[in-house]
Amino acid sequence: MKQPQPKYRRILLKISGEALGGGDGIGVCAQAIQEMARQINEVRQLGVQVVVVTGGGNIFRGAAGQHGIERATGDYMGMLATVINSLALQDALEKLGVATRVQSAIAMSQVAEPFIRRRAVRHLEKDRVVIFGGGTGNPYFSTDTAAALRANEVGAEVILKATKVDGIYDCDPETHPHARRYSQITYLEALQRRLKVMDSTAFSLCMDNKMPIIVFDFFKAHNLKRVIMGEKVGTLVTG
Repeated sequence: MKQPQPKYRRILLKISGEALGGGDGIGVCAQAIQEMARQINEVRQLGVQVVVVTGGGNIFRGAAGQHGIERATGDYMGMLATVINSLALQDALEKLGVATRVQSAIAMSQVAEPFIRRRAVRHLEKDRVVIFGGGTGNPYFSTDTAAALRANEVGAEVILKATKVDGIYDCDPETHPHARRYSQITYLEALQRRLKVMDSTAFSLCMDNKMPIIVFDFFKAHNLKRVIMGEKVGTLVTG
């Protein structure tokens, strides 16, 4: 009997800093990162090429006005936090025997390669997981925007946004028990309803380049594999 084949062959997985921080969303949670590494390895063994973009909110969030630090400086501090998270995830993956490369948008040659698009694609072709740290390398841009940008640059087929909820709702499901979950929604509907899928810059980049987004619960075992195999998990955002 012929084995089912993955629906996607090259994916970008966007992981928030809070997810890397575990239940509290603060610091680096070894258990949470190990589980993420196991799920990434599970889909890599199916022949899927994986690139990852990490957030840094578990260590430092460079939002305007926070901590009394000027916005651009705060954003650079946040970018450095994403590199810390990238190295932690790389360590967990390599302990599972997964060849992994970290590429940073901010030069730090002792711990990460510089971001070079052709080199990143070559790593994928050699069955290595590539983790992008440092955001876009510019202040005023979020790691969501970095995910949208890198997904298009390396030719990913889909952005998988890993969250703690099982999709996109019309309102906050934690405070509204009757919140309705969308199984599929268009870019325009999400923008018009101001649903917090990604920030507007990232979202516009996905919409302009017809890059589908799937928002799903990464904390449920084997969910990443289920998405890859084409099961209806989470919410699909498309044109």
